[in-house]
Amino acid sequence: MTHFNAIDVLHEDNHTIVVNKRASDIVQGDKTGDEPLVEKVKKYIKEKYNKPGNVFCGVVHRLDRPTSGAIVFARTSKALPRLNAQFKEKTTRKIYWAVVEQKPKKASDKLVHFLKKNEKQNKSYASNTEIEGSKRAVLNYTLKASSDKYHLLEIELETGRHHQIRCQLSSVGFIIKGDLKYGARRSNKDGSIHLHARQLEYTHPTTKELVTVTAPVPKDALWEFFEKVV
Repeated sequence: MTHFNAIDVLHEDNHTIVVNKRASDIVQGDKTGDEPLVEKVKKYIKEKYNKPGNVFCGVVHRLDRPTSGAIVFARTSKALPRLNAQFKEKTTRKIYWAVVEQKPKKASDKLVHFLKKNEKQNKSYASNTEIEGSKRAVLNYTLKASSDKYHLLEIELETGRHHQIRCQLSSVGFIIKGDLKYGARRSNKDGSIHLHARQLEYTHPTTKELVTVTAPVPKDALWEFFEKVV
């Protein structure tokens, strides 16, 4: 694992690079003007390999700003469409960890909703039935551990919708710690929410080998407690 120029590299080869995103990072530029993660990765590649001119780094998928964890970027123009196709066709595997306030009655379950995004609020709303403009959202969760006040869920996505995990969990009463937008009572001091992209699995765009990367949790007492007990 390399700590270099404010990024935490989990896996790197000629065609792909996987980074452990911090909760404060934005993946691509937005109206805040903050330096996006993709630019930090470009700087890292440029400095590490002493590359002249512009460095290629393609955005394949995104994580919400307050979410941490594993995210892959394409290092070559050959890798980018191949990785994009995997995410589109859902042949990748994404495992998330979420710390919630309410203990689920079922140790594991599949949640199916129809989500509709409100652009103005940058928020999604869940419905049990299809409504105009909504998209079907499916996730599976398993209760992995509990502390005195909180519960760790492991989540596997079947679809990739806007704020999907946050919205679906909140709609069944499992509110993610720190997620004010979806009903948490208070925010986390650092502006993060307790949602972490724990594991990412994809097929290497050129070798066709399976790449599995696990992202260590953020430095936070609650996260570290759950990482130890699972």
